[in-house]
Amino acid sequence: MSDMDAGNSSGHADEDEKFLPPDSIVEMAYVQGLSGYKELYERSISDPDSFWSEQADALAWHKKWSSPICKYNLNVDNGPVHISWFDGAETNIAWNALDRNIEAGLGDRTAFYWEGNDEGVERTVTYSELKSMVCRIANYLKSVGVKRGDDVTMYMSLVPELPAAMLACARIGAVHSVVFGGFSAEALADRILDSTPNVVITTSGTMRGPKPIPLKAIVDEALQISDGKGHTVQHVLMLEQLPLSDVGGVMKAGRDVTWREAVDSQPDDCPVEWMPAEAPLFKLYTSGSTGKPKGVLHTTGGYMVGAMATTKFVFDLHPASDVYWCTADCGWITGHTYVTYGPLLLGATQVLFEGVPTWPDAGRCWSIVDKYKVTIFYTAPTAIRALHAKGDAWVTRHSRASLRLLGSVGEPINPEAWRWYHEVVGGSRCPIMDTWWQTETGAHMITPMPGATPLKPGCATLPFFGVEPVVLDEQGNELQGPCQGMLAVKRPWPSMMRTVAGDHKRFEHTYFSAFQGYYFTGDGCRRDADGYYWITGRVDDVLNVSGHRIGTAEVESALVSHPACVEAAVVAVEHAIKGQSIYAFVTLMTGSEPSETLRKELISTVRKVIGPFAAPDVIHWAPGLPKTRSGKIMRRVLRKIAAKEEDQLGDVSTLADPSVVQQLVDLRGK
Repeated sequence: MSDMDAGNSSGHADEDEKFLPPDSIVEMAYVQGLSGYKELYERSISDPDSFWSEQADALAWHKKWSSPICKYNLNVDNGPVHISWFDGAETNIAWNALDRNIEAGLGDRTAFYWEGNDEGVERTVTYSELKSMVCRIANYLKSVGVKRGDDVTMYMSLVPELPAAMLACARIGAVHSVVFGGFSAEALADRILDSTPNVVITTSGTMRGPKPIPLKAIVDEALQISDGKGHTVQHVLMLEQLPLSDVGGVMKAGRDVTWREAVDSQPDDCPVEWMPAEAPLFKLYTSGSTGKPKGVLHTTGGYMVGAMATTKFVFDLHPASDVYWCTADCGWITGHTYVTYGPLLLGATQVLFEGVPTWPDAGRCWSIVDKYKVTIFYTAPTAIRALHAKGDAWVTRHSRASLRLLGSVGEPINPEAWRWYHEVVGGSRCPIMDTWWQTETGAHMITPMPGATPLKPGCATLPFFGVEPVVLDEQGNELQGPCQGMLAVKRPWPSMMRTVAGDHKRFEHTYFSAFQGYYFTGDGCRRDADGYYWITGRVDDVLNVSGHRIGTAEVESALVSHPACVEAAVVAVEHAIKGQSIYAFVTLMTGSEPSETLRKELISTVRKVIGPFAAPDVIHWAPGLPKTRSGKIMRRVLRKIAAKEEDQLGDVSTLADPSVVQQLVDLRGK
């Protein structure tokens, strides 16, 4: 079995098993039937200028673009990689999300039903109210000197003020960088040092389930670290949520201000900055195999069109009648594209949920669905598996009659979880949009469409409009027909990242050096006889735990930062709830002895350096690691040992010391 096969979370499910779109969905769908999809898809490939102009014309532009609609070079042999869409155009994504909809008479429409962590804590925010909030934040940012192109970092709970702050940056041409509120102070400091903002926006603290999260205290620690390494943040804006006295953190005179004193008194109107289509919109840091987080840079025009088009077609979203709920936090790309931007560009009403799916009990999601009459529900396989494990009764005691469409995001969903989601949550009547895409792609890439695509459990199905995937062998040859290999894309799409912030060489090396002329996704895939794509998992050194991408090097460097650890190697193993969990092989310094206390210390170190979601589930003591003679760790061998598949190791004769393999097997579980 190859490494690519080993990462296959979808398994060889029944490729002939299909679920056809229900007639009730087809009747109202933007794209009807497989023939309707194929017609539009072929047009998007053969005449991209016409297709994408038509999508872009649904939005407002201060200046229109010149032809051709896309200019690019994806081949490093032909010079620097570059991608541009809608050259010459100017627009503003915040104006499109708010002012355009308000001018169309939607000012009193609900933008957000906000549901707090605890039941009974709720707010409703209309489009007009959201615009006023956005303008007040924008005016505050301008008052402290933020201008076009400046970075602003956010480390907040999922309250309406977070997407509002993102839109405020977009309104004045600033570049937002949202850091998920589960990252540690060290990880936040790393991101601040890379993006060098003068302003950080945070929350005093929040509850995540029964646990308080001291966000402001974590920011204080991060700023102390960044200050010591050469970057001083001048302004911290804090939204008061939990009392600061309850969660730690201090207000530093001259730097820190509360929302009440700095934002609430600002004017509720602010002119927009009309931005070039290729002006940076946001940076979002994602893990890389070098251990240094990379700032994925997305720009304005193409991202806006991609976010709007995918939200419209993939969720078949009808803003006048649908209530949409994506459970993602804005600290991840899903919360950017499918909370802050896509739904608002369409004028949709959505639920924003601060809590966790199992608090105060495992029926919370379905209680919220019934409360707000949610029609479209989009979540991660991790949440689906966790809720499945709690039993059907938590679902079936709620009506869920409003649901018409389900979605899955973050990692491949295994067929067993897919069937439970379809049969129990959706009552066997709601199509599941199993979406494959990445932080780097900005929007859906391979995905079903509700009224068009026959579904196969665990399968991402067919490419979105304008996306041309290919399956490559290890030599970079395109494979035809049913096959298995590496997933790449052979032409640009509007929402793709443009560079790694401050490191274009890394951008070229990471995504374009493996196969000349292609964007390499880092994922393996299988294409079946129907042309459907089955994602088989990462083929590089990035782990996917509960939908969070974590670089192996990031976890390894955290482990090695402990004084007792001399070397570490981490691999992913299958996990019933999280999809993958982290399994760490640890070599100790001479004189250090394995112990339960040390095991806990090592796990605690990773939690502190990166965050709780990156904590290894297993620490496997390793006197030595399987290495080639050149010193490269053979992760393939470690994966087999971790998965208890040492009988499938294959040839280990290339190892510098083959005896370490049996040593590691003997120490498993010790």
